Amino acid sequence: MDRLTFYPIGDSYLLVAVVTIALAAILYAIPPGATGRRRATLIWLRAVVIFLLLLAMLRPTLVRREINPQAATLVVLADDSRSMSVPDASGGRKTRYESMRDTLADSTDQLAALAEKIEVVPFTFDFDLNPSEMKAGQITLPEKPEGNETAIGAALEGVLRQEAGKRLLGVVLFSDGAQRAYAPKDTAPQNPARHMKRLGIPLYTVAFGQARGLSEAKDAAVEQLLIPQTIFLNNRLPVEGQVRLDGFLGRDVPVKLLFETVPETMTPVAGTLVRAEKNNQTLPVRMDYVPTTPGQYKVTLEIPPQPGELITTNNRKSSFIRVLAGGLRVLYLERFPPRRETKFLRRSLDASQEIEVDYLSLAPGARPGALIDRFDAEKYQVFILGDVDSEAFTPDELTALSKAVQNGAGLLMLGGFHAFGPGGYAQTPLADVAPVKMSRLERQKPGEPIREDLHLPGPLSMRPSELGKAHYLLRLAETTAKNLDVWKRLPPLAGANRFDQTKPGAVVLAETKAGKPILAATDYGAGRVIAFAGDTTWRWVLRGFDEAHKRFWRQAILWLAKKDMLGEGNVWVRLSDRRLRPGQALSISAGARTATGDPVSGARFEVEVAGPAGDAKPVRLKRKLPGGEATPLTAEQAVGQFDETRAAGDYTVRVRAFDGETSLGEAQTRFLVFTEDLELDHPVADLAGMENWAELAGGRPVVPEQLAPLWGELAERAETFTETIESRKTYWDRWWFFSLVVGLLSVEWFLRKHWGLV
Repeated sequence: MDRLTFYPIGDSYLLVAVVTIALAAILYAIPPGATGRRRATLIWLRAVVIFLLLLAMLRPTLVRREINPQAATLVVLADDSRSMSVPDASGGRKTRYESMRDTLADSTDQLAALAEKIEVVPFTFDFDLNPSEMKAGQITLPEKPEGNETAIGAALEGVLRQEAGKRLLGVVLFSDGAQRAYAPKDTAPQNPARHMKRLGIPLYTVAFGQARGLSEAKDAAVEQLLIPQTIFLNNRLPVEGQVRLDGFLGRDVPVKLLFETVPETMTPVAGTLVRAEKNNQTLPVRMDYVPTTPGQYKVTLEIPPQPGELITTNNRKSSFIRVLAGGLRVLYLERFPPRRETKFLRRSLDASQEIEVDYLSLAPGARPGALIDRFDAEKYQVFILGDVDSEAFTPDELTALSKAVQNGAGLLMLGGFHAFGPGGYAQTPLADVAPVKMSRLERQKPGEPIREDLHLPGPLSMRPSELGKAHYLLRLAETTAKNLDVWKRLPPLAGANRFDQTKPGAVVLAETKAGKPILAATDYGAGRVIAFAGDTTWRWVLRGFDEAHKRFWRQAILWLAKKDMLGEGNVWVRLSDRRLRPGQALSISAGARTATGDPVSGARFEVEVAGPAGDAKPVRLKRKLPGGEATPLTAEQAVGQFDETRAAGDYTVRVRAFDGETSLGEAQTRFLVFTEDLELDHPVADLAGMENWAELAGGRPVVPEQLAPLWGELAERAETFTETIESRKTYWDRWWFFSLVVGLLSVEWFLRKHWGLV
């Protein structure tokens, strides 16, 4: 189709002005003496020149437009991951993969007809995008699906990248919609779907499978296992997890806790039953176990295979724990309701991983059963007796407590209105145990008015005594000067019990400015005892001395348990995770501590990781400052990364620490690279996801029965794919046009010259 178009220079006023000047040049600018034929010739020449100039100003252009069909491309994506082998299609008679192949076979003629009009590019995908072939409408597919991951988002991105530059009619996705992929192939399908929308490329999704497939009708899976990385000997190991039950409504399903009591031998040590009230229900599980031997062990949470369960690869999860020697258990007895001091004391002790505290609140008339059985030096290494009146115990219980101390346990007696003499302990077996003397005349029964003569009014500044300045229990800083400075800055206590006399052999470690004892310690038999008159150290925390509070109480417990004599160089290693998928990077951090828990600055670490085959590979650690900035040999903690985790199995991390050339010791831990079956552990189809992605991309979901009409619809849509080619041809800007104008002007000038008109 041709059309003539003008593109004039300037507006209409300019053209009028040019025409006016041109007419004046033609009619009035003829030289005198030009008459008759000469005048007519000059007028004609000038008129032609003016016409040509006006024509150039109008710039006429011949526009030719051609509309041609445009080549279009359709991409077909077929999922060949292992989840497509789930037999939940056609009432359980076919797998998803078989159903997909039959659906494509039923529409072969329509797809072949579509391929005659446009380019059809087939792919299969799992972890990678794999080109396929198509002949006579039949797409070549693998005999069976064997992909171990389903990277739908990455497949869509790959299509857009490989087919860039083509006019895509759309993308047809055949899948169960369940995205199961590790990084870096775990791109969310929503992202490329939105990009397709912007590019005008619709996505049509054909879903296979059920949101709860037949294979999932009976399935018990361990989905989560949570355990600490380290625990101390004889401390309770809390094991928490989550299990998912499908198809076991109203049935008790056993869950077992297995512990590696012998190397590479898993022994059941605890168990419980779970019951689901609805299908696909996730239930919490919690069990305990007390390790009795130091070392590194595997811990497994397992559901035994259940009758009718087709998939059992997801019935267990494992991790590792390090059991350290030197841990201790503490029994804390306190009144009800508890005091503010109790809350802050428990929080500080819980911050120490080697200390496990069992707390008992003794309410009047509600004593715990078998309390006497707890007073055993083999069960608890330290006992804390808070503001509990002696009437809360039987004589036999207090006798058992005193014997536990005599047999090696530690006892911490805290101050309070019903502690020591006011609590009636002067006439109990604890009178012989305590480092301070108590009198029966100090008795203050519950409900009676508080006797001021039995207590020291605050504020009371607590200071180390001469003997306490160098004692482990009161060491809050590394040097004596810094330690005394910390004690001077600590907030004063609100009050304290009055200790009139200490026993022979007892040592006063802390006192008031007036010299009144606040903290005294002694040995009793094989055990140790502390009498602390105060009950308001929580003020330290509120005034910003949280670390001093933690250190003071931690050292008190360690001293009572005789753990203050541990050697220097307590090397530790921590891992970012104990269960890794293949190829996942592992972060390793290591450090060295003194016996009081203080870090050894500038320690040097040698780290190696031994894989399942026994080959050891070194790992370089860098110093880590508190703000996360890395700098060589200046920080207290070192961190590194281990990337070679492709092989599944158990790995061992060994760390050796040095202070200069002096060895500080070594530590080791283990982690597991698992072979989780992403495709079959929980192979439910994501039908809602398929619908959502199609809508985001401007397409729609298509049921398998409507595939043949879709091919026909796309064939009709392909006919609307055209491209317009427009060409322009001009004559006013050619050389000959310019030469004509110049020639006419030259002829006009020559004639005037020849006729003597110039």
